[in-house]
Order: sequence, then C-alpha cells, then structure tokens
Amino acid sequence: MNAQRTQEAQMDGFSLRVVIADDHPGMIAGVEHSLSSVGTIRLTGTALNSTALIRILDTDGCDVLVSDYAMPGNEHGDGIAFLAFLQRRYPSLKLVVLTMLDSPAVLRALRAQGIRCIVSKSDALSHLVPAIHAAATDGTYCSPSIQTSLRVHQLDVNTGLALQPLSKRELEVVRLYASGMTVNEIAERVSRSKKTISTQKARAMQKLGIERDVDLLRYAIEHGMVASASQPGSPDV
Repeated sequence: MNAQRTQEAQMDGFSLRVVIADDHPGMIAGVEHSLSSVGTIRLTGTALNSTALIRILDTDGCDVLVSDYAMPGNEHGDGIAFLAFLQRRYPSLKLVVLTMLDSPAVLRALRAQGIRCIVSKSDALSHLVPAIHAAATDGTYCSPSIQTSLRVHQLDVNTGLALQPLSKRELEVVRLYASGMTVNEIAERVSRSKKTISTQKARAMQKLGIERDVDLLRYAIEHGMVASASQPGSPDV
C-alpha cells in the first residue's frame, strides 16, 4: 500500500521539500527512515545545529522545516528565540516542532509564535507525516502526547490559551501582578483583601496550567497584558 501511494504521488509530481534539524544523529536517522517511503515528502537536507541549518536554508531552502525545540551550543541559539528568527528570515517557511518538552509554558509560547504543528518525540515518528502535510497547508496537527498535555492543562489546541477563560477580576490581578505589584499592593489598590487577591491569582494560574510565578509573568507579556519592558530579561521560554 505504501509503495502504491508513493508511486501515485510521484506520478502526480507533488512533493514537499523537507529539512530536518536535530542535535541527535540517531533522531535524524529515525526521521529519515520514517519519511523515506512517503512519496509526497522529499528530504533535502539535515542539520545537527542552527549554524548548519541556516547554511542549508540560505543555499537551498525548503518547504517545511522539522526542527527540534532545544538545540543548545550553536551560533543562532534555540527555542522560541530561534524559531522567531527563522520566521522573520524565511517568512514563507513552514515549521513543525519536534520536541520532548510538553510543558504548558512551552506549548503556549509555540502557539503564541504561530506554530501549530507540534510532534512529541515520545510518540511514533509516523506522526510527522500528517504534521508536515498540515504545516504545508497552514493547518494544525499535534501528536497524541501533545494533545494529552493540552487537555490536562486545559489549553486550546489551536490557540494555546486556557479553555476556561479568566474572570475580569482574575485578569486584573494577573495584569497588575505582572506589572510589578505585590499581592499586598494589588489588594490595597483594588480595595480587596490580601486573601482574596491571593485566591484570584491562584485560580488564574490553575486555569492557565501555570505553576510558577515566572511563567505567569511570561504569559502576561506574551499575550500583551503588560509591556515586555516591565519584566527584566527575555520573555522567551
């Protein structure tokens, strides 16, 4: 059946040029093997770090890039900052993120960056095929482990936002807290008790699937609730 689909795709003349970037040679080998029998996908390059990847993209380009989220120790960095750099430098490039990370903060950051195709390394590599096709057509695809994480933390698969919206007062508390105010200062400003403010902050974090205050600050910055200048350092996850 795979051979028949491959032959039909080749006869139709349709194929997506795909480049893989991952700092683990074994993972690249596994992806190459998984994609080798797919007639609609033509692997045109592999890179072990961001420096090699940029060289490939500048020279040959591709339709879809399958990239690891974390590739430390190279010239252009990794994570959200690197993915944003790729989007600016190659605006027509479609992205699929392949990662072991499934934290709500990372998933929200990816979705906020407009990346809607995410595959977990803990899932079968065959999930890359529909993810690549979805990315090429500006669609959405998340592998089962990513979908599970989104459901557990009650995040929307398309937006990365909380399925349970924050109340008006919870939004107010998050905004003021992210702007640099303490719980005591917020309570004094809005004329509510410290206990009430703490409860509203805790409820907001629970709805958002956030456990750390630093991730709450990043959430507020990424979603325009406060200016990035209000928080020292980069908001990138």
